[in-house]
Amino acid sequence: MTRFSACIDMLFTHETVEVAQRIYLAKAAGIDAVEFWFWSNKDLDAIAAALDATGLPLAGLVAEPFATLTDPDDHQRFLDGLATSLDVARRLGAPVLIAQAGPERDGVSRTQQRDALTEALARSAKVLAGSDVRLAVEPLNTLVDHPGYFLPSTAEALDIIDDVARPEIAILYDLYHSIVMGERTEEVLAGRVDRVAHIHVADHPGRQQPGTGHLPLKRSLDWLVGQGYAGYCGLEFRPNGDTSAALEQTQAILG
Repeated sequence: MTRFSACIDMLFTHETVEVAQRIYLAKAAGIDAVEFWFWSNKDLDAIAAALDATGLPLAGLVAEPFATLTDPDDHQRFLDGLATSLDVARRLGAPVLIAQAGPERDGVSRTQQRDALTEALARSAKVLAGSDVRLAVEPLNTLVDHPGYFLPSTAEALDIIDDVARPEIAILYDLYHSIVMGERTEEVLAGRVDRVAHIHVADHPGRQQPGTGHLPLKRSLDWLVGQGYAGYCGLEFRPNGDTSAALEQTQAILG
């Protein structure tokens, strides 16, 4: 059975500006968990109180700061932030921290950049060791939303995870980004679903709610669950109108 997590930085934004209040709205909408992006711009005391009051788990949050992990000179800044982000994740009970590889660097070979990214993730694993928190690096599409991003390929991301070979390091598999890039879920993740720490969904075009576009989200999600994926499915989309109605429709379509 798929468990859904509401990204409260994208959902309930029309209903309230108070991020912590969105946790109560997610609970009322029958969602299983919540997640958000940056923690440094939020009232963590209010969020902790809302999580406690609703009983909703926090599925994940961003490992701050986003950094250019393809650049060794930016690694220490990221690792210092990762240690602080880990403290926040443990305080709030989040099992996943989300990272991005950063932009492709002009004048530097892809091999050098990939080696730097691999090194950054290997060093990150040491920061996370023994915490039961995983760092999930996210491939992003370069065709629509993120031109110039270093890591649009799920297969390459998985290969890097395998090179690091540490249980603390995984990927965030976003069906929207992957399918926009022309990937087939059952092909790129064959035999490696265990490397997926978290999932995101949205439809295309426009990163809208599932059912408004043409992506085969239900088929791909069912395949992932059938292959043993037991984590949360993060709902990271722009709702059409009322968020609660959009979530009800999404769960009916995907659940």
